[in-house]
Amino acid sequence: MPISAVLSVSLKGGWSYFTPFYAFVIIPLLEIALPLDTSNHEGEVREEKSKSTVFDWMLYLNIPVVFGLLLYTLWDVSTHTYEIYEITGLIFSVGIVLGTNGINVAHELGHRQKSFARHLGKLLLLPSHYMHFYIEHNFGHHANAATKEDPATAQYNQTVYSFWFTSVFRQYASAWKLQLKLLRGNKQGYFSVKNDMLWYSVFQITYLSVIYIVFQSTGLWFAFFAGIIGFLMLETVNYIEHYGLSRLKTASGRYERVREVHSWNSNHVMGRIVLYELTRHSDHHYKSSKKYQILDYHDISPQMPYGYPTSMVFSLLPPLWFNLMNHRIPAEMNSPL
Repeated sequence: MPISAVLSVSLKGGWSYFTPFYAFVIIPLLEIALPLDTSNHEGEVREEKSKSTVFDWMLYLNIPVVFGLLLYTLWDVSTHTYEIYEITGLIFSVGIVLGTNGINVAHELGHRQKSFARHLGKLLLLPSHYMHFYIEHNFGHHANAATKEDPATAQYNQTVYSFWFTSVFRQYASAWKLQLKLLRGNKQGYFSVKNDMLWYSVFQITYLSVIYIVFQSTGLWFAFFAGIIGFLMLETVNYIEHYGLSRLKTASGRYERVREVHSWNSNHVMGRIVLYELTRHSDHHYKSSKKYQILDYHDISPQMPYGYPTSMVFSLLPPLWFNLMNHRIPAEMNSPL
């Protein structure tokens, strides 16, 4: 994905749109053409992959890749004159990288036990204006997934465009509520140094301010809109991950625990590679601390007919998406808005 963006930035013109073309045309075609892989790693192979630092460095190296691409593009567009259609294409190209190699990798790092990895994850959320995602996702989404209390779960018959609006604003509000609850639990006040949401606000404002100072207004607007593309990529993935699936309530009135049936999965190879195995989402919810390279396929998990990148494209066409997915949702889970 970053290489496709480098081509977009280097060649300009129509090539400015090469990354979205690669992400939403070439990759879906490869997903359809290539066979599924439902195998899981077992025994010594599993143990070896779990301990291998190669997979960790594949995540860490996204730091210089993402920020290097972003800074070079900001310098380029602020020191040269390009057509509006070229700038627009570059915003989409860089924004897609901020989503796939930024937020997606940040999601994986945010679940790591080492604070070093979690801090790198938060850094990768910065360019997409989404640092609050760390709190809401880890303390909110994983507890409330597949319920109406979860902003990041798309309800039955909800369009992706409606979901963008509700999820973005509800997740931000939820992050603040969770932060204040954590502060109260630790007997800390609003202006405590432990108020991460306050720090995130400072970091985000500082980030955009520095860009304005260094790259002027052109750089500021580019970074602002590229970040929006980045978090809309995330929200589109959020939309397809749990669309229409819901946890039932037990006799006690509480929701059943999150199980393998509460996330949509895909074993399409290309999507698995591009998204660091995010497509094996049920196992991720089953044990969020499990590293991406050893996530398992569960045959009871609902399977998407296409890979995640292809499904993201279909989700942008609501009638097609509903026709494709609604009949696949277990009958007991159908709960229209």
